[in-house]
Amino acid sequence: MTSVLYDVPGPRAIARNRILSVVTVLVVLAVLGFLAYRLYVSGQFEASKWYVFTFTRVWEQIGVHLVNTLAAFALAAVLSLVLGFVLAIGRLSDHAWIRIPVTAVTELFRAIPVLVLMMLLFFGLPTIGIKMDPYWAVVLALMAYNGSVLAEVLRAGIESLPRGQKEAGYAIGLRKSGVMRLILLPQAVRVMLPVIVAQLVVTMKDTALGFIITYPELLYYAKLLSSQQGRPILQSAFIIGGIYIVMCLILSGIAKYLEIRTRRSPKLRAIANAHNPAADDESTLTEAIAMQRGAGKRDLGGGGVPPL
Repeated sequence: MTSVLYDVPGPRAIARNRILSVVTVLVVLAVLGFLAYRLYVSGQFEASKWYVFTFTRVWEQIGVHLVNTLAAFALAAVLSLVLGFVLAIGRLSDHAWIRIPVTAVTELFRAIPVLVLMMLLFFGLPTIGIKMDPYWAVVLALMAYNGSVLAEVLRAGIESLPRGQKEAGYAIGLRKSGVMRLILLPQAVRVMLPVIVAQLVVTMKDTALGFIITYPELLYYAKLLSSQQGRPILQSAFIIGGIYIVMCLILSGIAKYLEIRTRRSPKLRAIANAHNPAADDESTLTEAIAMQRGAGKRDLGGGGVPPL
């Protein structure tokens, strides 16, 4: 049975939608054409404006600063994911002495802008005798903010799962840690993967804020190039912006590849079958857990089903 959540458009609606689509495309093309015209009239396409990019040394320095950007992003992304998992599990704890402090830390880090965190770490800590390298100020600020956001993403993904998933896991003898590790987290990560990747893209772009605290990343070098003879401001923005676009597209491609792999994974497919109301939850989850563990070892708890 197929349910339709909206009215199927009729001939008039289809014609109206086509007209709106054509008008939208024409407006976008007109805006882009106007911008290209203004760039041409103002001489932004002249060879003298791009002269600085004909030097090999400039591209070498772009490569060095690109490596610095990727170094900050890579460590910040890993630490953000780790912190996100820790905070998400802490927020789901049954113990108030764990849940309340973790919730307070998560909300605090989410409320403070990344730039403010960087400035506090780089400019604020020296006032109490702690000097921090710009690299670590960027990484730790990105970790704190994005980790707290990812914690909320993972928590929402876990709580969106059917309650029967957890209950069936307890029914086959799993402890709470086993239910979380083998049943809930794999499904939550798979469901929330697009949101997680989107937040990692934000993490990559936020590394550009490091130029304010003198971290030598791509935007920092673009600012240096803009101070050269001829002031190639727009040209530097085009080159550096293009590099960021390519990096984000690569990250999105990796995420798409991982999503396809998880869809084809027999382990996650067995777990996902538990969503089928016609399937027997306990037998389906038993098969999924056995495949997830490989060796078939089970994290059995004590007698009975733990209270929810």
